[in-house]
Formats: sequence, structure tokens, C-alpha cells
Amino acid sequence: MLPSPAAPRTHRLVPSPAGRTHLVEQGSGPLVLLVHGFPESWYAWRHQLSALAAAGYRAVAMDVRGHGRSSRPDAVDAYRILELVEDGAAVVRALGERTAVIVGHDWGATVAATSALVRPDVFRAVGLLSVPYTPPGGPRPSEVFARMGGAEEFYVSYFQRPGRAEAEIEPDVRRWLAGFYAALSADTMPAPGAPDPHFVSRGGRLCDRFPAGRLPSWLSERDLDVYAAEFERTGLAGALARYRNMDRDWEDLTEYDGAPITQPSLFVGGALDASTTWLADAIKAFPSTLPGLAASHILDGCGHWIQQERPAEVNRSLIDWLGSLAD
Repeated sequence: MLPSPAAPRTHRLVPSPAGRTHLVEQGSGPLVLLVHGFPESWYAWRHQLSALAAAGYRAVAMDVRGHGRSSRPDAVDAYRILELVEDGAAVVRALGERTAVIVGHDWGATVAATSALVRPDVFRAVGLLSVPYTPPGGPRPSEVFARMGGAEEFYVSYFQRPGRAEAEIEPDVRRWLAGFYAALSADTMPAPGAPDPHFVSRGGRLCDRFPAGRLPSWLSERDLDVYAAEFERTGLAGALARYRNMDRDWEDLTEYDGAPITQPSLFVGGALDASTTWLADAIKAFPSTLPGLAASHILDGCGHWIQQERPAEVNRSLIDWLGSLAD
């Protein structure tokens, strides 16, 4: 008996509050919406689309507004997180579905968590990769980040002023992306004790601390070309606008201060990822902040780009978890 042919992968543009949202769809079955982080695109989920489709799911990876082929509003405040939540809900509607499971990585994990929090009518379960859930509330984010690093500047603060990071990145997008990906990958990140690439020396550039000369094992030259081509075409302002709305998000979500996410949930992080180590207390708090948590996995020897660094393990965790959910 011949094996069944792989489900085709389809690109679509659907209406959304952003204008239009580009997505890539593969398979049929319960809808799983995949949301990427910075600086990425739908392509970050290339390994998951086929695996989820083969497991009986309708896997859809979207370009978040400001990225790839999705619309790029001019106003910085058009990128606040509640706008991105509504883009995701609009994608679900445009696909003819009422509900979906949402899975996010990096900034996408924060978007996915917020989507589950504020639109439980649409998002029935949530998977978080790399960045654990921390309930809204606490001090104003800009004040927290300004205190980090001492004499150095935390990268989130560095990204705040429009045009500043763009001036560093856009003259050679491909080289900057290669360095950024390498800086946060398990096999190419700086050695312990080396200057931390999450911080910038006063008057310096973020890329001054990036490793050079070797791509991480998960990133081929072709993969890098795909990412670079999109950001060379669009620029970085839309992607960086997500960082420039953190205080607005903090204000917008005040009614949810301290709120748990009660839907079924999953977390997968990398043991060598700063998002996992810096937010260890958030992971410890999961029994109260994610009472529906089915599993929490920390992958040894894994960095930040988890679903690309360790696709087989991430796919297995996702498929096992999805299989435990009621349709």
C-alpha cells in the first residue's frame, strides 16, 4: 500500500483588523493557529505545519501584522497586543471556524496567552513556547526594563525609540539576523561569562555582541535567505513596534491584573534560553496562573528558537497535548 501523499501547503490572504493577514495552511481537522515571534514570520513554523497536518489537524501559521505579507499599519499604537488578538480571532472567523487552539513562540507566546485570556470564546486552549505566562499587572514595563543592566542597556529598552534599532539592522538585514539567531541558539550562543547579547554598552550596538562566522545548526543559508528577504522588503519598524507598545499593553490589560488562564495549556521551554531562566518564578507559579496546564517541558541543551532547534521533540509535545483535548 502506498503512503498517503502529504497535504498541500496553501498561502492565503484573509481580511482582518490589520487590513489583510497572510497565512499558510496545511491539513484538515481541528484548527491550530500558530503565532510567531521576533524577528520571524510564518516560516518559523515550517516544521510544525507538516507534522500537525499529518496528525489530523488544520495547521495555520500566520504572519503577524507588520511582518511578511500581512498588512503593516503606519501608526506605532496599531501594534498593541489587543489589536493582534483581534487579528487572530478574525483569522479564525475567515477560515469558517468558531474556535481554535492557539500556539505561540516568543512574542507570539505572549499574543497567544493574551488571546486565551481576553477571547476565551474563540481560543479554547493555548500552547506557549519559550516565554512562560505572566499575568498582567505589576510595575510599568518601561520602568522595569530601565532598571535592568546597570551601566548597560537592556535590549527591550534599546528597541523603544523608533528608528534607532532600524538604523542598526536595516543596512545589512541578513547579517544582523544571522547574528541575532546565533546569539540565542544553543550551539552558537556566547560562552558563559562572555558579554551578554541581551544588553548594549552605552553608545554601542546590540550586534556588537553577536557571534560571527557560523550559523546555528537549525538555520540553513536558504532559511536565512527566506527571513532576510521578507525583512529587506518590509523593513523592521512593524516588527519592532511590538516592543514599543508594552506600556500601552500594560494599561489596556488592567482589568485582567493577576488573572489566570483557565483553558487547557502547555508550556515548552529551552533550558539555555534566557526567557526560561529569567522567568523561572513564572514557571513555578503555573499551578495558580495556568490551572489548566497539562504539561510543562524544559528541553535540555536547547536555546530560544525552540521549535526550529528541536522540531521533533516540540512536535511530539504538541501532538500529544492536542490529542488530549476534547474536539
